[in-house]
Amino acid sequence: MSKPLPVEPSSQESSPGEGLGYAMYATEEGLSLSLVVPMYNEQDNVLPLVERIHETLAAQPIPWEVVLVDDGSADATPDRMLEQRKLRGPHVRVVCLQRNFGQTAAMQAGIDHARGSIIATLDGDLQNDPGDIPAMVRRLLEEDLDMVAGWRKDRHDDLWKRKIPSRIANKLIRWTTKVNLHDYGCSLKVFRANILKGVRLYGEMHRFIPAWFATQTSPRRIREHVVTHHARAHGDSKYGISRTFRVILDLLSVYFFMRYKARPGHFFGSIGLVFGGLGSVILGYLFLVKVLLGESIGTRPLLFVGVMCVLVSVQLLTTGVLSELMARTYFESGRIRSYVVRAGGYERAEQADWHRAG
Repeated sequence: MSKPLPVEPSSQESSPGEGLGYAMYATEEGLSLSLVVPMYNEQDNVLPLVERIHETLAAQPIPWEVVLVDDGSADATPDRMLEQRKLRGPHVRVVCLQRNFGQTAAMQAGIDHARGSIIATLDGDLQNDPGDIPAMVRRLLEEDLDMVAGWRKDRHDDLWKRKIPSRIANKLIRWTTKVNLHDYGCSLKVFRANILKGVRLYGEMHRFIPAWFATQTSPRRIREHVVTHHARAHGDSKYGISRTFRVILDLLSVYFFMRYKARPGHFFGSIGLVFGGLGSVILGYLFLVKVLLGESIGTRPLLFVGVMCVLVSVQLLTTGVLSELMARTYFESGRIRSYVVRAGGYERAEQADWHRAG
């Protein structure tokens, strides 16, 4: 392997102090690894985490960096991060957010700043073990996968605050998205960067990364890997049973975008046709009762139900048409495509054949 070549520094990185624009190093093979670690009020975990990462990756054959993201911590977390950067060198990069935006936004910030061709994400609470990363990267490459997700098979968490909510959420997500993983909530994951950067994370969607990732690649290229899980040593957990209810609400958005992003009219139209059919049957029945039996239907509650079903149907069908117009505008803007082409050697071969033919 040739000597690593430095890449031009970036000016996008931010911190409380000076600009920290340091880039990854690249090799002839083009493989490089970025570790993204979002942290919030984890001042006691910064030092042991960075030490553990260096112990694990120091002997790895590919260049690597660690991107520490401070999510607006109220303690000394950003200061500890900057201390580690000064102590370890420019491959430890620090991104400090202006305020607390949440884990999803912090993770997206780290992904945006990562420059490796492979990106690994993990929590900063020391419950994820960086020692699992080399095996996960090796599996990603050897099995030609796009994502390897961690599976905390033996969890060391509080039963009511973490385990039970996680099990409920995992079953709901697995049933809804059809991406069969045991542990959606494990932050320890390894991705191919060119695909991950095509996925944008908003709200609290970090727990749905495998589902969003499946909109860019085949679920067959997503696998899980049993990883070590440690009990929390410092700080407090930010999770609880209330997150299960948020998962249910977020699942509605995930379900819609996974299946109807490019054809929203089918989603609204299908529901509208059901209501329209039901309303038509009700009104048809009342019409026959009025004409054939001569009964009064003006005060019957069923008449109100039938009319409301028809009105709801018209509204949903109209919404479907408007959503189709918005989707066409979205995709025809030129910046968004409804498909993703897989990068591979065959593309270079086709280009070479085309040039020879020309």
